Amino acid sequence: MAPQTSIPPAANVLGTIGTGICWCVQILPQIWHNWHRKSTDGLPSLMLMLWASCAVPFGVYAIVENFNIALQVQPQCFGGLTLIAWGQSLYYHGHWRAWTATLTTILVAIGFAVTETILILTLRGPYYRGVEWPMMMMAIIASVMLAVGLIPPYFELAKRNGRVIGINFVFLTVDWAGAFFSLMALVAQETFDVLGGSLYIVCMSLELGIFISQIIWLWRVRHVRRAAKQAGMSYDEYIAANPSKKLSRFESTETVSDVEACHAETVTPIEKCIMKPNGTSLGADMTEVLVPDNNTPASHQKLEKVARPARPGLAVM
Repeated sequence: MAPQTSIPPAANVLGTIGTGICWCVQILPQIWHNWHRKSTDGLPSLMLMLWASCAVPFGVYAIVENFNIALQVQPQCFGGLTLIAWGQSLYYHGHWRAWTATLTTILVAIGFAVTETILILTLRGPYYRGVEWPMMMMAIIASVMLAVGLIPPYFELAKRNGRVIGINFVFLTVDWAGAFFSLMALVAQETFDVLGGSLYIVCMSLELGIFISQIIWLWRVRHVRRAAKQAGMSYDEYIAANPSKKLSRFESTETVSDVEACHAETVTPIEKCIMKPNGTSLGADMTEVLVPDNNTPASHQKLEKVARPARPGLAVM
């Protein structure tokens, strides 16, 4: 694809909204959220590093393709702010010393800036002479890194039954809006860039999945949250005081079905019924049932006759 020769006003306006307003500030709520919580738990540092890294090939692609100014500045803002959040993860989650985390973040930012400058100067000439595959590789690498960067949060969601922890929803909303308006800016240009647009589509889709996961989790724990509110406690405080209310992916409570009443009741292991036929003394319509006695050891429990229809060979363990 040839570089853009002119930028329509609509593309500039949409690109300014998406980048100059949204993607220049979208990480700021997350940075404040990290500082306020003094924690980055639930916000994967791998995601932040991949996002910061993808700004390099994305910036090269946007500048060499001669996108509107807002879209050329976007990767620089995106990468710089994401590196700050990454530095916070070194300090809060990695327990690095403040000066060590700060110095590391600055050195990585300088390395990214130098790499991007070298790539721009190296690839611009061949691209204008018709060699397009290096720029296509820049777009593909940026797209893959952006998409892969949004995968680690899904592992965090899986560990917490779909609950979003550590990711600020203001950041997520503004980031999604920035991707949307930036995508519309590409649509408004004279020629739509498929590879550039794929960056925004991937970002919007995966971020939408995080929203949906949180909504599903809120629905699943609605009764617990209501009980916590009535108790004047937060959800986490209520769960800490009532561990049995915690949402679990696997049900560990043992249940025994009452076949005749067509319902199940929760019982403890000592209360398990062992039903077996006894044709000599009870007849076909009688069953021996283990009746629990809290004052007698389990090994000395006795079978008592209970008038209940028995099924040959049936045993509920």
